Amino acid sequence: MGKSHQSCRSVSIKLMRAPLAFAFAIGTALLTASAHAAEWSPTKSIRFIVGNPPGGATDLVGRILQPKLSAALGKQIVIDNRAGANGLISLEILKNAEPDGHTVGLGHIGILIVSPAIQKVPFDTHKDFATIGLMVSLQNIIITHPSVAAKNLNEYISLAKIKPGAMQYATSGIGSPGHLGASLLESMTGVQLTHVPYKGGGPAITDLLAGHVPSFFAVISTGVPHVQSGKVRGIAVTSTRRAEAVPDVPTIAESGVKGYAAVNWYGLHAPAKTPPHVIERLNKELVAVLKSPDIVQQLKDRGIEATPSSPADYAKFIRDEEAKWLPVIRKSNIRP
Repeated sequence: MGKSHQSCRSVSIKLMRAPLAFAFAIGTALLTASAHAAEWSPTKSIRFIVGNPPGGATDLVGRILQPKLSAALGKQIVIDNRAGANGLISLEILKNAEPDGHTVGLGHIGILIVSPAIQKVPFDTHKDFATIGLMVSLQNIIITHPSVAAKNLNEYISLAKIKPGAMQYATSGIGSPGHLGASLLESMTGVQLTHVPYKGGGPAITDLLAGHVPSFFAVISTGVPHVQSGKVRGIAVTSTRRAEAVPDVPTIAESGVKGYAAVNWYGLHAPAKTPPHVIERLNKELVAVLKSPDIVQQLKDRGIEATPSSPADYAKFIRDEEAKWLPVIRKSNIRP
């Protein structure tokens, strides 16, 4: 009886201790996870993939942020320009990268929303990428070579209507924000233009300056320096308000196309399955850099507005943009 009683008592004590031990283990695991999250830092340089060649707006934004973001993370940010297939190559590379925080990529409406709507793409916008945060918003600007006999948007449209399809316009690619903005203008005015897609804003502005193409629906940061220098003429900007960098250039809505508005944006992504604590650290440093006064001013000088956000808000923003623009894309009959 004595041994049996002792045995029962031992079992009872063990059963009482079991929940305490389990709770302790869970608490330890949570503390470890929390410490792990706080301690994450990159162990090597971070690859920042941009789906356009040097010289365009996407590349510019990456290079403006590069020094401060490198300092904040303690490792060098390396810009990797992967132009081709209207930016789709860059996102395919990002999709297949290790989800460890050492590879990030820039996304925008052209490759995240327009391209998947008009062709088969090697990724799913929502399933294959983790959103880190919205970065900037920026409008487009219609610019022309000085040889074009149009000093404002009304004259540009009138000139284009004389011979439908004769007026060519460059963009940074099929399905790019410039292409979308031009398609919206065509649908709202009845004008017929001819699209000349390039592999990025850099090559497009080079050809415009050389007179090889008469006009360019450019991301504003690409066009601003040349409008300011007088090398090209600014016809109109696509937002609902004028750009501080070129205040003399009116909006398209001001110029008579009531209700017109088209705003571009860039955001930062990582491969899907990148751990949440890694995304949290990357977002924290990205937001801090985008809020620093010198970065805000550098962007503003090129007509770009810093618009930092949380990962969740950026994911919702993409879905809202899809709801807004997919009907326009279908109506415009954009094709690859």
